[in-house]
Amino acid sequence: MKHPHTAYIPPPEMGVDIIAVVTVKPKLNEKFPSDDTLSLKFASSDLDADGQQKALIGGVATIQNESAEEYTYVAKIQVPKGFGEIGAVIIELKENSTERFINTVSIANSSSQNSVTFSCTSWVQPKSLIPDQRRIFFSTKSYLPGNTPAGLVKLRAEDLANLRGQKPDGTEDENERKAFERIYDYDVYNDLGDPDVDMKWKRPVLGGSAQYPYPRRCRTGRPAAVSDPSSEQRGEESFYVPRDEAFSEVKQKMFPANPGKKDKLGSKPFSDFTQIDLMFRDGIEIPPAPHEILRFNISSTLSTMHAPPFVDPSTVQPQPARLVKFPPPEALKRDKFNWLSDIEFARQTLAGLNPYSIQLVKSLPLMSELNPKDYGPQESGFTTELVQKLIGCSITVEEALAHKKLFVLDYHDTLMQYVTKVRSIKRTTLYGSRTLFFLNSDDTLRALGIELTRPPMDGKPQWKQVFSPSTHATDAWLWRLAKAHVLAHDSCVHQLVIHWLRTHCCMEPYAIAMNRQLSTMHPIYRLLHPHFRFNMRINSNAREILINAGGIIETTFSAAAYSMEFSSLVYKKEWRFDTQALPEDLIRRGMAERDENAPHGLKLAIKDYPFANDGLMLWDALLEWMTEYVHHYYPDEKAIKNDKELKAWWKEIMEKGHPDKKKEAGWPALKTPKDLIQIVSTIAWVGCGHHSAVNFIQYAHAGYFPSRPSIARTNMPTEDLDQIPEEFINNPESVLLEAFPSVAQASTVAQTMLILSAHSPDEEYIGSKIEAAWEENPIIAKAFQKLKGRLDNLDKSIDEKNEDSNFKNRRGAGVVPYEVLKPTSSFGVTGKGVPYSVST
Repeated sequence: MKHPHTAYIPPPEMGVDIIAVVTVKPKLNEKFPSDDTLSLKFASSDLDADGQQKALIGGVATIQNESAEEYTYVAKIQVPKGFGEIGAVIIELKENSTERFINTVSIANSSSQNSVTFSCTSWVQPKSLIPDQRRIFFSTKSYLPGNTPAGLVKLRAEDLANLRGQKPDGTEDENERKAFERIYDYDVYNDLGDPDVDMKWKRPVLGGSAQYPYPRRCRTGRPAAVSDPSSEQRGEESFYVPRDEAFSEVKQKMFPANPGKKDKLGSKPFSDFTQIDLMFRDGIEIPPAPHEILRFNISSTLSTMHAPPFVDPSTVQPQPARLVKFPPPEALKRDKFNWLSDIEFARQTLAGLNPYSIQLVKSLPLMSELNPKDYGPQESGFTTELVQKLIGCSITVEEALAHKKLFVLDYHDTLMQYVTKVRSIKRTTLYGSRTLFFLNSDDTLRALGIELTRPPMDGKPQWKQVFSPSTHATDAWLWRLAKAHVLAHDSCVHQLVIHWLRTHCCMEPYAIAMNRQLSTMHPIYRLLHPHFRFNMRINSNAREILINAGGIIETTFSAAAYSMEFSSLVYKKEWRFDTQALPEDLIRRGMAERDENAPHGLKLAIKDYPFANDGLMLWDALLEWMTEYVHHYYPDEKAIKNDKELKAWWKEIMEKGHPDKKKEAGWPALKTPKDLIQIVSTIAWVGCGHHSAVNFIQYAHAGYFPSRPSIARTNMPTEDLDQIPEEFINNPESVLLEAFPSVAQASTVAQTMLILSAHSPDEEYIGSKIEAAWEENPIIAKAFQKLKGRLDNLDKSIDEKNEDSNFKNRRGAGVVPYEVLKPTSSFGVTGKGVPYSVST
């Protein structure tokens, strides 16, 4: 008997009747008319005797069964003799119909068990909206371009042309995009500002210039702003993304319906730590003129979806509309005072929400690469003599360097270039910073000191000072203030670079190129498609409310109005495609070196590095899966060379998706199966492992903002002063509270992180469900089962390590276990789970 997904081929000497069954998913509370129909037209995989495409066969499907979750349409189709294998179906809706989400189309011979399934999972529009485009779906069998059945070649090309918005003359449609369309194209980031509202909201165009290089986004085609023709108008409606990239209804409920507004959040500080605690106990008053996001009750939304409640429902009292209350973050529940802990401060660099910035110190003194004429002396305040004093007498600095004992968070050069600009904005400040750590014998890190630097400005020379842990009261409070500044810097880099730029932003061009250049029947399309689910929609949301001028990031994080400009600077200076792979990233930062005898082929500089330990297991699982998949379709270099779609995809990623970087190093040549394996593994890793590690524990570690403030608003009390101010001596707590985010800023960030840390009920986790096209091929299906097995081993390994007291960076009193790379999760805020894609 044939495999259940193998297309049925009627005997050539006779015709046959087949039954076509279409499953359609209605929208919430949507009911279709009882007389609703779908027009189905089927294409043969073969050409006729004259070498022409055979005439389509078809019929009309009517509703046979219905439920709140699914409608079933059925049609009887007569297949003429000699028609051959059915390879594609074209679906048309009634002229006056609304859009339909087609889930599957199955066809079978009523007299046998032979069948073929088309996994569609796509929106189809009525012909009145898109009269010139046919909706074509191919069977689950994958084909390289050169192996495409002759009868499907033109349909394959037609479908790709539709996705590019290609007109009959070969040019691409450049009109403004409509929400129902599914056209993919590129544009620069020219819609972050809103100069037509006020020129103070004007922002530089990111992408297309040497000054501000950037990846590309999905083109919307909106008209230019009147006040600044280089900017695109924003409008009132949600930004366009191709229809199939939109959130599901369930997913959409996880986000506020109102996209928000440009805000100037209140500057009132918390009066004391008791008021901070009220955020998580009785609630605090919503600040005046709050950001719209505070009016969205994510906790209530999750509870209506039957998520595990954050608190015991019996203890919940009705909340006055003027109050906002947050569930206690996991770190706060386990240890209320961990924000004061230097041990936790250091541990977070290895097992927190930004494990991507810590790097090995290879030599001293640390030196800036910035021009001393503009930024002052290049030498760090961490001199060899000072570092020796901070380490103590147990080891020399030379020995510490030789034995890889010194590590650093180095935000000096990147942030220094924005200090003067940011300080021109009221109620905020900025420094360049370096934080030095020493590796203890038990693989924990000890914070040695923090260097804060301000460049020459306002007629004053460069100022820098090193702060270190101390038992002296004044120095201990100065150390706490210095930590608040560094944590704000780390929050800024995490959110704008590690999270937004390296995952959300850089993934979007890969997705656009895939849809424009790889047919939906292409095996690499089917391999990577799950890794792009909802990526464009969440990025579009970010441009509307998070990273826009006056949006949440600008009003609550350290780089303020220069936030996106800052991420462009880092993209220009640091980003390369090849170093986005986890092993290459670890090697680049000096956190690992190649060693064939070590696990994963890498020797870690810090053995107990939870992110790297778990991440490398996930990377290896992905790499093996990708390797077996690629080798099945590409056994040799010739197969790569002959694949025109694949070549066009990779070329377009470089030349249209990341054109500002196209001539730089780091792009694999794509000549061998090994090259392709590295490319697809890197893309998959960024979409699932990298993003999950830096997203789903945001609320757990940063919801209680003293642990991780998003911004530091006041200068250090010692800056440019010979004597510490009496205000600080008499009431250091009030000085710290003034430096912390305001009530409005802290509550806005907490709400944002709560939303972003939550899994939706329809989340698709890595390895949890086999795609129909993978299941169709026994070899691929077997490889997928191996992936599932390796992911199960990862899950068990994480549990075992979290229970082992020898791993002090993941187990201890009050320590939040490191679970974020456990492959699956329930929905809600769980601090674990690895979805395929960057969708939150």
